[in-house]
Amino acid sequence: MSRRRTLGAGALALALMSSGCVAGTSGGTSTAVDDQPFEGEVEFWTINLKKNFGAYVDGLIAQYQKDHPKVTVKWVDVPGQDIATKLLGAVASGDVPDAVNLASSDLGRFAPSLAPLDGLFKPADLADFQPNLIEPLRVSGKLYAVPWYNGGTPVGIYRRSVVSKAGFDEQAPPKSYAEALELADKVYAETQVYGSNDVPGPNAAAVLRYYGVELLSADKKKAAFNTPEVAELLETFKKSYDKHGLAPGTVSKDVRNYPQTLENGQLAMGASATAATLVNIQKNAPDVYEDLVVTEPVQTKTGGYLLLAQQTVAIPKASKHQRAAAEFVKFFTNGANQLAFCKLVPIYPSTVSSTKDAFFAGTGGDDPMAVARRVIVAGLPKLEYVPLGTSKDGELAESLAEAVRAFLQGSKSAKEALDAAEKQWDDALA
Repeated sequence: MSRRRTLGAGALALALMSSGCVAGTSGGTSTAVDDQPFEGEVEFWTINLKKNFGAYVDGLIAQYQKDHPKVTVKWVDVPGQDIATKLLGAVASGDVPDAVNLASSDLGRFAPSLAPLDGLFKPADLADFQPNLIEPLRVSGKLYAVPWYNGGTPVGIYRRSVVSKAGFDEQAPPKSYAEALELADKVYAETQVYGSNDVPGPNAAAVLRYYGVELLSADKKKAAFNTPEVAELLETFKKSYDKHGLAPGTVSKDVRNYPQTLENGQLAMGASATAATLVNIQKNAPDVYEDLVVTEPVQTKTGGYLLLAQQTVAIPKASKHQRAAAEFVKFFTNGANQLAFCKLVPIYPSTVSSTKDAFFAGTGGDDPMAVARRVIVAGLPKLEYVPLGTSKDGELAESLAEAVRAFLQGSKSAKEALDAAEKQWDDALA
């Protein structure tokens, strides 16, 4: 006997139809099964939400079950470090959740085990999602997840009393990482306060992309970053590191506990920082918070801002309850429910309607968080989420970051670091 209640005959037919030839998949046509009722149990996995946001999720589930009395939602909350392992085990056993929260960085490895959503979500169901956030979730033209929440556009954060001594203009903040490094070097020269941890930061791959560097070959089988131009770029990072424009701790692997931070007063600026950074400063260092200027962040070559990952919701291919799961996911990720979640935690929605609420659109005042919210919401349409698109994105990014750390610390030349990273990438992609 399955650990879930069996779907009714009509709903089972619905699930089977939705995984076969329907509109948006293989050129088939939609039928009236889309409008048939569904019933049964939907098992839904999230990541690290129960402790702090249990009431929010339980409330949504209770509301959904009230409106759909023939559906029961079983919520399973999984520790973040365990989600991939747990899902891999579930896929191997065939006993999968019906809907699962996945970081977008994991989609590449799980896409073969996920159900294409094109037959489960009509265009109207997807219309409220930011196009720049949903389109990258397609693989070979098929949609494998819908966006949920994200960290928002980065923001520029500067300590006014420090950067002003280096000629910082609040009306014309750095627009590129090159300009940010130049300012960081001046800051240390004038104040002996370390500039930033921005470059290379926890993701050297992302920083290189801000400079317009292509990381992979077109067929995604070879590294493409090992060029004289990138070696020269690394040398500029090293110069700033040696001048202390880049703080000594920028080479730390423990990015959650950098030795020098804005919060502890040992850093002057973050040209591409997160809203979470600002929240922590407000909570733990109010004197620093009062000294902050918030601006637009540095931009990519195309004038946008990179989004390294977003939270998504997917439906495993082996789920027997795909239609019921899809209907619940539509409710769970709709604009109103995303807005409610954003009011509980400094995250940002993937739905356009959420950003039009007064909570975002009506924010006024010069408080750093108020300014940050305006900057972030204005920048959401310019977010660029373009993953490497391999099944090993995380592994590749870390190997490149490690090579750059080795170069900055002097154990490898720029060419040696790039050679080592290139070999690791090519071996991983072989």
